[in-house]
Amino acid sequence: MTDNELRELITSLAVAQAKTDAQLAKTDTQLAKTDAKLNKLAEMYGGVGNNQGKVAEEFYFNSLKHNPVLNGIRFDFIEKNVTRSKRGIEEEYDLLLVNGEDVYIIEVKYRLHPKDIERMLGRKLSNFKILFPEYRDYRIHLALATFTLDDDVKQMALDQGITLLQRRGEVIETLSA
Repeated sequence: MTDNELRELITSLAVAQAKTDAQLAKTDTQLAKTDAKLNKLAEMYGGVGNNQGKVAEEFYFNSLKHNPVLNGIRFDFIEKNVTRSKRGIEEEYDLLLVNGEDVYIIEVKYRLHPKDIERMLGRKLSNFKILFPEYRDYRIHLALATFTLDDDVKQMALDQGITLLQRRGEVIETLSA
């Protein structure tokens, strides 16, 4: 290879590198725009999901507040969105129904998924026992309240001993395990 050929090769490589750099800059700009659009969509749809969850929580809270009976057990009071923190553990519970002997932990989901059942039986229940020692001698009951769920998820919850609350018009249908 001659000196001239080497210079031409280096020049062509420099031109190709400049084109590649320009294309990468253009791609970076496009990715930033795409990320912004995705973030906007996530915010929009996340807001929809949160709103649906709030609607479900309000429905079940108001229904149980006016008639605090579940599975034949009358409760003295209902609490909503109870958060407690202790020894580095923090947990939020959607609804708690309490009387002198029983406590019902109720998690509300617009649409119930298998992971919600696993979370209730695992983390939520074990953390409740740590965070609420005042209920140590109470019978602890678990319930999942939902507007919609699939039959297999319904059966999974019932098989695990979880009470299900489902909306049927303006009333609550209770399915006991």
